[in-house]
Amino acid sequence: MSSQPRSTGRPLWLETAAIALLMTATLKIMANATISPALPALEASFPNEPAAAYLTRFLVAAPSLSVVLIAPFAGLAADRFGRGPLLLAGVLLFAFAGSAGAYLPDLQSILVSRLLLGVAVAMTMTAQVALVGDLFSGQRRSAFMGWQTAAINFSGFLFIGFAGWLAGLSPRLPFLVYMLPVLLVPLLLPILQQERNTRRESAASTAANADLAPQKGWLVPALAVGLLTMVTVMFFFLMPSQLPYYLDENGIDSASGTAMGLGALTLTGGLVAIAYKRISSLVGLSASFGIGFVLMGLGFAILSIDALWPLILGGAALVGAGYSLVQPSFLLLALQVAPEERRGSVSGIVTTAMFLGQVVSPLVLTMPIQDFGFATVYRGTALALVLFAAAGFSLLLFRPFRPRHAG
Repeated sequence: MSSQPRSTGRPLWLETAAIALLMTATLKIMANATISPALPALEASFPNEPAAAYLTRFLVAAPSLSVVLIAPFAGLAADRFGRGPLLLAGVLLFAFAGSAGAYLPDLQSILVSRLLLGVAVAMTMTAQVALVGDLFSGQRRSAFMGWQTAAINFSGFLFIGFAGWLAGLSPRLPFLVYMLPVLLVPLLLPILQQERNTRRESAASTAANADLAPQKGWLVPALAVGLLTMVTVMFFFLMPSQLPYYLDENGIDSASGTAMGLGALTLTGGLVAIAYKRISSLVGLSASFGIGFVLMGLGFAILSIDALWPLILGGAALVGAGYSLVQPSFLLLALQVAPEERRGSVSGIVTTAMFLGQVVSPLVLTMPIQDFGFATVYRGTALALVLFAAAGFSLLLFRPFRPRHAG
């Protein structure tokens, strides 16, 4: 790809490429959350399936497992064959595999389609992050990452609400929501043409500068970013995976309570994400990490005090606000440590880390919760996040972060 991303200078919401990439980013939350309202009715529709209870619950997590396994290879494919073709193929596969649950005859085949949906998510997420690095730089890249986080937060409301209404009509209808990304195809075609042009220019530039060695030393920093991303997502995922059990243990209706708690988290996170560009340009990337981790730590510390509604909603809101500063910062940092020819590979590493954090969160944290209680785990999580914040702030004193490309 060209070393200088093209920019029209127009606002992001007026650029076709930006709109397409923002909408593609929302597929991540669509993949897991859309069928959740239909699960009880879907289980009941297979009365002769002895493993229906287990299989229906695994339908939500199945795509994440595929993403963990496939995303690194999707990153290599993005670097080898181009980000645009991989993104387009992923969107089409997403629509086909996701909607298959509307007509497949049994839970086993629906489970296979969900695993295939995870392959599509790995392709789209990896290619999408790499394309953001190719097409935007400096403050425009920061602005895009903030808008992307906001789009993911707000789209969760829309997808789940729409799917919930459809689930009231039939447990199979929510699967048809997965057909919506087909509408993105006309917006993605110009990206393919732009990528072909820039790849030709890059090939000509490489031939003219054949004596310049490719940049090395990117793998260890990329793996470090991936590890920190995985651990952070593991802690963050305490909210959607463990909040219902926390509320139930304290005598609060878990269904409505979880909706209210996660609603406060996503709404606050979406609002903070909109302001991400302004915050990050004012304080810098290291301080954005530090502030985000502090807010997340405060949120979990408040949750550890008592199961009272002001504390539950306040703690959830702080966790959401902090994560909306940390998540785009991870993506920006990953794109900064990645050489242009390795952006796909590094995007694959970070995508794997995000979904692996979701998978390992209940596996790692459920046992400590059972042994020591929610309050102790929340306090331990708060302490770990404050230590992460201290590391972020320390970079301001010892090793200030400086972007590789000018804004």
